[in-house]
Amino acid sequence: MRTATATAAAVTTTLIGAGAAAVAAGRYAADAALRPEPGRPLPGGPRLSVHSTGPGRVVLTRSLASLRPGVHALEAPGVHAVVGSVLSDVPHDADTVVRRLLSVSHGELTPGTRVALTPQVHRGNPRSALGLDHADVDVPGELGPLPAWFLPGARGTWVITVHGLGTGREHPMTVMPFLHRHRLPVLDLGYRGDIGAPASPDGLGHLGESEWRDLDAAIRYAVRYGARRVVLYGWSTGAAMALRALERSALAGRVSGLVLDSPVMDWHTTLRALAAARGTPAPLLPLAVRAAEGRAGLRADHLAPGADPGALRVPVLLFHGPADTIAPWEPSRRLAAARPDLVTLHTVMDAGHGAMWNADPLRYEEALRRFLTPLM
Repeated sequence: MRTATATAAAVTTTLIGAGAAAVAAGRYAADAALRPEPGRPLPGGPRLSVHSTGPGRVVLTRSLASLRPGVHALEAPGVHAVVGSVLSDVPHDADTVVRRLLSVSHGELTPGTRVALTPQVHRGNPRSALGLDHADVDVPGELGPLPAWFLPGARGTWVITVHGLGTGREHPMTVMPFLHRHRLPVLDLGYRGDIGAPASPDGLGHLGESEWRDLDAAIRYAVRYGARRVVLYGWSTGAAMALRALERSALAGRVSGLVLDSPVMDWHTTLRALAAARGTPAPLLPLAVRAAEGRAGLRADHLAPGADPGALRVPVLLFHGPADTIAPWEPSRRLAAARPDLVTLHTVMDAGHGAMWNADPLRYEEALRRFLTPLM
């Protein structure tokens, strides 16, 4: 009897311990999404070693990440550089890759430096990074002033840009020269949790479920200062915010189109990917994700952004691809298939999360031009 009692007690203790460990794992693993560090690369993203540099080139460890096509940034503490295409005709060891080195804006790429490959190719502000005139403005939000960059343009349609996970307000600068050439005013929004913006009341991010209200405030600001129409342009969770604003904003009638890049439309998969990237043991992943969803208030019975294709009322351009491990592209494919009358899916191969422009800027901007021209 005593043996049975002791066994039962041990099992109970084990279960309680496992449950507590899962909750702790959920709280830790979900920090990447629920307590994001603005502008910092996501955990688990591609990390590479610098082998050497030369005039206009850098030698990196060979991997799927270092072989990705297009234009990307290399980041490390105190270091920011931009690399272009792979230089296959330059002699190199079999375990390395040579890429064109376009610029080094901060620090120095020294041999042995461990760098993250990120889509955020610009640092600074539109003037310092791109030579574009802009104004620093404050958008009145429900939690306080929201910092934003405003780039003037002659057209009555404004583009409101919203960054996502692992990046900051600097990420949308990739498309600012394009938008400026087409004379579109741009409002690049910082929202709750960003540097210089109010914190969320609970200190957590909610994958767009609360943050969309800051985008709603930006729409109101744009209309107040002369926008006749707005196009919402979001990356990652910023894309989820754009979908929510279209569904819920009292000014949704002023929205003439959406541009969604790597949209987060499957909370569960995104949280699972971020939890795994934080090193959560596989057996604990389901419980960890459940704990994270509970913390963020992402209820299972709550429709995710874009889950109701019938709610769409404006044209949508989707940039997404199968290599995105943070936001699966299957929801994007389903949305495009359900609403071919409104949704255009521009599939990008070999591009990580938020890096659809980076993989092929020219093709990306041509798709963007075709979409935006009727909305200007």
